[in-house]
Amino acid sequence: MYYCYLDTPIGDLLLAGDGDALCMVGFPKGSMRREPEPEWIYSEKPFGEAKRQLSAYFDGTLREFDLPLRPTGTEFQLAVLAELEKIPYGTTVSYGDVARRIGRPKAVRAVGAANGRNPIPVIIPCHRVIGSSGDLTGFGGGLDTKEALLRLEMEHSRFPNVLEAGNGG
Repeated sequence: MYYCYLDTPIGDLLLAGDGDALCMVGFPKGSMRREPEPEWIYSEKPFGEAKRQLSAYFDGTLREFDLPLRPTGTEFQLAVLAELEKIPYGTTVSYGDVARRIGRPKAVRAVGAANGRNPIPVIIPCHRVIGSSGDLTGFGGGLDTKEALLRLEMEHSRFPNVLEAGNGG
């Protein structure tokens, strides 16, 4: 596994991958804070495109990532992650919406848990999932980070009131 760091407005993100695909993005704080494993090799070379796309995202010029990803998880978790990738830039959905979309309408808490274990946040946009009341709820990088990501998208979106209105249910 290779790793490097990317300086962003939300702090230094840890990028980790196997040389062919991005496997992990780690936040600098919160429950999804990650450190490189001792056997990992520091190298920026495998992450040129990921760094370019993430930088463009934080500059507000990229709305959809096009990177090879290799997330890990159970079949259910991977189904949730696949659904998260469908949430458009600048919009939000509720955990209940995601549960219904994967055909498991009663699995709202399990969707929340899978969302919280997203190994590739920002790129797989778990920050776009909010509570059914419209409240920002738990986030692996901290609620201030979730709010910053949603605000960034609101500022650069064609849909100006993401935080206030959302489209969650």
